[in-house]
Amino acid sequence: MKSIKKIFWTVWRIWFYVVMLIPILVMLPFLVASILTESGYPYFFKMSRIWAKCVLFGMGFYYKVEKLQKLDRKKSYMFVANHTSMTDIMLMLAVVDNPFVFVGKMSLAKIPLFGFFYKRTSILVDRSSSKSRMEVFEQAQKRIDRGLSICIFPEGGVPHDESIILDTFKDGAFRLAADHHLPIVPLIFPDNKKRLSYTYYSGSPGLMRAKMLPPIETVSATGEPIDRKELREHVRKIIFDELINFQNIDASKSK
Repeated sequence: MKSIKKIFWTVWRIWFYVVMLIPILVMLPFLVASILTESGYPYFFKMSRIWAKCVLFGMGFYYKVEKLQKLDRKKSYMFVANHTSMTDIMLMLAVVDNPFVFVGKMSLAKIPLFGFFYKRTSILVDRSSSKSRMEVFEQAQKRIDRGLSICIFPEGGVPHDESIILDTFKDGAFRLAADHHLPIVPLIFPDNKKRLSYTYYSGSPGLMRAKMLPPIETVSATGEPIDRKELREHVRKIIFDELINFQNIDASKSK
């Protein structure tokens, strides 16, 4: 029985990368055309959302999102969420309507075909380089000036220890949000680790829940930026508490 499960998981993991590539190949001419000019990004974003939903559906995932407040389509935000799975990218695209760009690690640019578009449309950062980190702020300002939002997973990566509910947050997202006066929108993804974690022989099709909390202002009533460390810990506590709440709900249902 274990051998059969391992075969299933192996095939399923391979299928994940196949289903990532199929929609890109189908939409390839339109995707390429949309990244030729800066004005084409909103069209690229719409196609990215279609791609994300195709990947989720193709893997047997269905998502349910709870939005506690409607966002202003004409306003830029900083979207942050807990990070446990490659599917976090797809779920973020599926549930957020406001056009945004990811700030992410350079290693994802190595994924065939996906990486080609990722490195041309996202803000890539080499966390070992102070110059690269500074360039992120310049690139972010350009995107914000075009009316786009920014998305960062503030843990900086997926924790190797999967027993960790929420890792410590890096400063980057909160420094960017404070410096550019972007309201922070926390999102909670409680199921992605269970659906498709980085542990190879694990995962299953099923429900992916998402919860989008109201924006948190990064500017005080007097117009002064709120301390980024204070913002960081406040947002982390909110996301952590929500994850614990989801765990308690699931535990009570299983009794």
